[in-house]
Amino acid sequence: MNEPFEFKTLDLGNRTLAYRNDGPDDNGANPDRPNLLFLPGFFSDMTGSKASFLAARCIADGRQLTRFDYRGHGKSSGAFIDGCIGDWLQDAIAVLDQLTTGKVILVGSSMGGWIMLLLALKRPTRIAGLVGIAAAPDFTQDLVWELLSPAQQKEMRQKGVIYEPSEYGAPVPYTLKLVDEGKNHLLLRGRSIPMNFPVRLLQGKKDADVPWQTAERIAAGLQCYDLRITYIEDGDHRLSRDEDLELLWEAVEDIGNA
Repeated sequence: MNEPFEFKTLDLGNRTLAYRNDGPDDNGANPDRPNLLFLPGFFSDMTGSKASFLAARCIADGRQLTRFDYRGHGKSSGAFIDGCIGDWLQDAIAVLDQLTTGKVILVGSSMGGWIMLLLALKRPTRIAGLVGIAAAPDFTQDLVWELLSPAQQKEMRQKGVIYEPSEYGAPVPYTLKLVDEGKNHLLLRGRSIPMNFPVRLLQGKKDADVPWQTAERIAAGLQCYDLRITYIEDGDHRLSRDEDLELLWEAVEDIGNA
């Protein structure tokens, strides 16, 4: 039997966020190795395979990994259907500000890659580097709204939400609020994005959810002195195979040595 997943909660008044720290505390961590903050994807949580892999590696490497659930996700308070990009960005800011110290490496998976970029823009002095895993900035516009049929767009406008099937489980709700509010955070519209730290992007060429060209669009928009894209030719969206996870850790170590 698996042991229950233990976590703590961060009380922010109007919401509580579930989180967990793995690895040594600040006094025991190696100051030469930045700690990590993991940012999950849309409709995901902090118990996934990538976060668990990073936790084990951080423990072995003398680093601390902070992971958490956005509001409406996992064990955090709130309803998923009520959330939007700005809400989840505020959650990430609160976790970075209140639960981490020093410079950290942000690791963002899918939507977490969008939150990662937005968070880095909000707190640039706190960032040691970024690792994006199938990073999906602007997905509410490019991969949701613009891929809906006119009939689906009409339904979303009328009902405020549509449900799309998912190979990962229950149908996923996409709300008009999510799409409309997401327009306030779009990054891939010719905007120059200053990133004064190393950036690593991992992208599967067989990703059915986030086109591999998205990584090139991100790279084209970043003003970054040290940016590398690693394409996994047979990689899907999850990138959670053993060989994918090893590439993830190599990217983390690469930033730590940059």
